[in-house]
Amino acid sequence: MTPRFADPDSRAIPVRIVPKAGFDDWLGRQDEPLRDWVHACDFTGAAGQVLRVPGPDLSVARVLLGWGNHRDHTRKRFQMARAAATLAPGTYSLDGDLTANATEEAALGWLLAGYRFTRYAGKDRDVPLLRVPRGVDAARLIAIAEGEFLTRDLINTPSSDMGPAELEAATRDLAARHGADIQVTTGDALLDANFPLIHTVGRASTRAPRLIELTWGEGPAVTLVGKGVCFDTGGLNLKPGASMGLMKKDMGGAATVLGLAHMIMATGLKVRLRVLIPAVENAVSGNAFRPGDILTARNGMTVEINNTDAEGRLVLADALAFASEDPPELTICMATLTGAARVALGPDLAPYYTDDDALAMALSHGAARVRDPVWRMPLHRPYEAMIEPGIADLDNAPSGSFAGSVTAALFLDRFVKDTPRFAHFDIYGWNPTAAPGRPKGGIGMGARAIFDALPGILSI
Repeated sequence: MTPRFADPDSRAIPVRIVPKAGFDDWLGRQDEPLRDWVHACDFTGAAGQVLRVPGPDLSVARVLLGWGNHRDHTRKRFQMARAAATLAPGTYSLDGDLTANATEEAALGWLLAGYRFTRYAGKDRDVPLLRVPRGVDAARLIAIAEGEFLTRDLINTPSSDMGPAELEAATRDLAARHGADIQVTTGDALLDANFPLIHTVGRASTRAPRLIELTWGEGPAVTLVGKGVCFDTGGLNLKPGASMGLMKKDMGGAATVLGLAHMIMATGLKVRLRVLIPAVENAVSGNAFRPGDILTARNGMTVEINNTDAEGRLVLADALAFASEDPPELTICMATLTGAARVALGPDLAPYYTDDDALAMALSHGAARVRDPVWRMPLHRPYEAMIEPGIADLDNAPSGSFAGSVTAALFLDRFVKDTPRFAHFDIYGWNPTAAPGRPKGGIGMGARAIFDALPGILSI
């Protein structure tokens, strides 16, 4: 489904924002029929309450949406999406005193509430449309929603229909839409092109590994690197069945950078964009890489394999080394990399790593503005000893259970050279519980925060 707003001149049913604070004063200013209706329906302005108010002909004349108190607003995102999900098809308008940021969030939440994944079951439904609120950049919000929908669709698609070739096809479709260039290196050609780790991780699958490269635009150079492990069995260190159930989302980093790339290109941001996606399936066969193997990466560093289930950092290592050969002004890496990140921050917060305080501040401010939560984690250099096994330059899976997300980030940092600004996001890419504007399933994390912060980052 394509997100869209209603025609600005269309007749609309107003959706009135009613905060809980000052509710009695507000109600006292209303006419008697509305007061009676509010009391009869037990509407109090609590966050998420939706009350349809009938007109003389008993059709819906207006809608009241409870906005709750300040604490509700800080805890609950996209309350407007709750109304959009429950109202009948039609055209609505936003009526209420909201800040510019809150108005934009409300409008975006309305768009996001229209998402449905119907490839295998169900069908799209007619959704209520919102008239563009005053001061909102409709084209920008539509681009953001489209990018998020793309990310969700890619993650939600099962691996039977989303292997490396299908991920390449999705990238080609995106490139064609925006007039971008694309190059793909596939199978044994990866060895000739010096991408040994990508080839090694993906060679056991019948679906050929590849490196996908999309380029677009002019301006400050920005490179997005996304982990594209389309399914992860764990390799020879096979995952337990319970841990394998959601591994279709292990290409969530690739899906997220493609969604972010769409936002950048659709809004014409003045950047020289480069997207790198190492796309593989980590499978098991006679030529699978083994625990104890020592591999040589693109940049010449050697890596001892202590767990074939720590494959994401291997394919990203080659891609990051490649990105550093033409150093951009900013490199962003996104990956569903470690369970340790989920233990630390849960499924909703996107942890990221950077040594750059100015970059971190810009990301944090962007995240707060657009309600896309991220959290800075430490690149704690004393832990580098944990990823240095002695027999090789690096260890892909240090023993013990300490600081797994930190050591993974330190591993990746070894492959980033001469890049002024770098951040690595260890995302989850999955929403385990449905919430307003965010159904259960694949989800973008951090992309809206990065998109909002990009102009500021590039001007630092």
